[in-house]
Amino acid sequence: MANASPVVIVGGGPSGTAAAAMLGKYQISSIIVEEAPKIGGVIYRGPLRKTQSLPHLDDNLQRAMSALRTRYENNRSFIDLKLQTRVLGPEGKQQLLLSENGQLTTQSYNELILATGCHERSIPFPGWQLPGVMLLGGVQLQIKSGLVRPGARMALVGTGPLLPLVACQLHKAGVNVVGVYEASSFNKLAKEAVALLNKPKLTLSGLSMMGYLKKHQIPFYYGHGIVNAQGSNKLERITVAPYDEQWQADHRQSQSVEVDAIGVGYGFVARTQLAMLLGVEHKYTKVSGYIPKLDDNFLSSQDNLYVVGDSSGLLGADAAICEGQIAAIDIALKRGAVTTSVAQKEKQKVMRKHARIARFRFGFDRFSERQNGLLNLAQDDTVVCRCEQATKKQLDDAIKQGVKDLTTLKMRTRIGMGDCQGKTCSSYALDLLHQAGHKQNSKTGVIKPRFPLDPIPFTFMEETFDEQI
Repeated sequence: MANASPVVIVGGGPSGTAAAAMLGKYQISSIIVEEAPKIGGVIYRGPLRKTQSLPHLDDNLQRAMSALRTRYENNRSFIDLKLQTRVLGPEGKQQLLLSENGQLTTQSYNELILATGCHERSIPFPGWQLPGVMLLGGVQLQIKSGLVRPGARMALVGTGPLLPLVACQLHKAGVNVVGVYEASSFNKLAKEAVALLNKPKLTLSGLSMMGYLKKHQIPFYYGHGIVNAQGSNKLERITVAPYDEQWQADHRQSQSVEVDAIGVGYGFVARTQLAMLLGVEHKYTKVSGYIPKLDDNFLSSQDNLYVVGDSSGLLGADAAICEGQIAAIDIALKRGAVTTSVAQKEKQKVMRKHARIARFRFGFDRFSERQNGLLNLAQDDTVVCRCEQATKKQLDDAIKQGVKDLTTLKMRTRIGMGDCQGKTCSSYALDLLHQAGHKQNSKTGVIKPRFPLDPIPFTFMEETFDEQI
């Protein structure tokens, strides 16, 4: 059974690579389909061009990047890696349509592991479309993969552990970081001390980052956040203010900060569009958005389809590695490549580690839980849906007129009808519905993904049509 058809893995980040490596340990072949030119995901991909050193990245991150690469190299003979290849959606039964090397191809599978990660949660505010306003993940990509400084004078706004991490990386890269603004109060973080002790090394690493910021006189403000961004043709300044417990900005104490770029990070959303197209059952969570319903082995409602990593819930890279390994062990057991006792022993060890990580992350989730004050940042003329240029007022008016679900809101305002299929606007729109008193249920809905997940250029189909003629 170990020599059966390869397991197909969509995503070459921490979870996808860990799954492939674990399968290789049991001599099971796999195919990784990855849209980037390198494996590792946003977290561990590293530079896209050669460099002798990475002084802007801390030692822990460099060790993790090296460990992922080693894990892959040690099992390379069992892994077929398809880079710069996008999955456009299902094509028939147990088959995927791919955009590969400038043409359309298909990939069949018996077992499928989706490790598609997450995308950033967009929070509209006046000026958020100005050049120089970036999400934190985009800032990290420029630093880590592009080896480019995103700006010369920057501020970071948002919530969560990425703020101090990115601030340190920017400073080491030569950026003048003029301030870091964390929406939640320090008292709220202090209440999560017990949860944070589940990962003491990671907690100490966080304290070390805060010490670095203090040493280099980089201000870190708890209970503060963005109000707006201003500039003529590009970002020139931002307004920040204290936030109350509901993250409502106190405009009486607002202040202007001159910057040429900012990083904005108010959380992430699980990237589950492909899982939805494949018919996997989902459930709604406030932290991650819609995520698949999974069993202890990360097996979905379909008996040959697993979902791992941030696409199954936002627990970070360490948990993603565990989840990829657990799914791989289950496949190895079903294929008869490992005995039940060995599989159980291996799985329990990984699950204990995963549980500790989850308890740690749940503490941060409680600390960083977004509050309704964020919904009040956008003004009437602030664009919420960039694809269709739908404004906050259009959404508010539709909800006041009786719209109670996302599908109807989409029909009334055209949100989610563009190429991004609602990745940018749907989470914010759903929060507006919740704020209006429409509780989450099966009727509140989701902007369902459309096939293909990415636009297909006509040039991709020329050869196919010529063959048919």
